[in-house]
Amino acid sequence: MKIVAVTACPTGVAHTYMAQEAIENECRKRGFEVKVETQGSMGIENELEQEEVDAADVVILAVAIGIEGEDRFEEKSMMNKVINVDPGEMIKHPVKIINQAEELVK
Repeated sequence: MKIVAVTACPTGVAHTYMAQEAIENECRKRGFEVKVETQGSMGIENELEQEEVDAADVVILAVAIGIEGEDRFEEKSMMNKVINVDPGEMIKHPVKIINQAEELVK
């Protein structure tokens, strides 16, 4: 399975990167391909290209603020392949959220 994600929190520091780590760690445990874009105090890092979004099975938006480039995910959203979650929830419950991602692909 291939997952792409964006993480962003209001201050753009701790939760942005902790959510990124939670997604990456859980996906790696399951052998999933993953790429996480962060929109934090350092700006956009590891930016997702449209081709990567299009090729993904699921998109996770672990965001607590508006993000740049949200229109990239419109098609996946119409296909019900986008999970919106608070970064804090992603940090606390990565197993549950990645399970939800798996369910969207079935």
